[in-house]
Amino acid sequence: MGNHLHVTLPTRPAKGAAHCSRCEAVCCRLTVVLQPEDRIPDHLTTYSPEGLHVMKHADDGWCAALDTVHMNCGIYETRPSVCRRFVMNGPYCRAIRAEYSEHGTACTRDKSAT
Repeated sequence: MGNHLHVTLPTRPAKGAAHCSRCEAVCCRLTVVLQPEDRIPDHLTTYSPEGLHVMKHADDGWCAALDTVHMNCGIYETRPSVCRRFVMNGPYCRAIRAEYSEHGTACTRDKSAT
């Protein structure tokens, strides 16, 4: 056995199904393009290099609206329309979570741990 860093991810329900009480909020790392009908406070938004109005991300890569203590949306009632259409456990949700787990993105939350 060599020296390997072992990271334990949060316990997940069987078959990879997401549940609100145990979701890793992986979708909150995606780029969310805002629509004209979205009413998001300016301090939570920015413009992409391509000029798209998007949700801002914090330095750690998470959406600026994410409550990182509880891993849920801090503006859930007024979240962007794209977020409202993102279906928990839907095909896109499962694909994004699988890619996140496969690439060990959870290990990059603390970039100083190298």
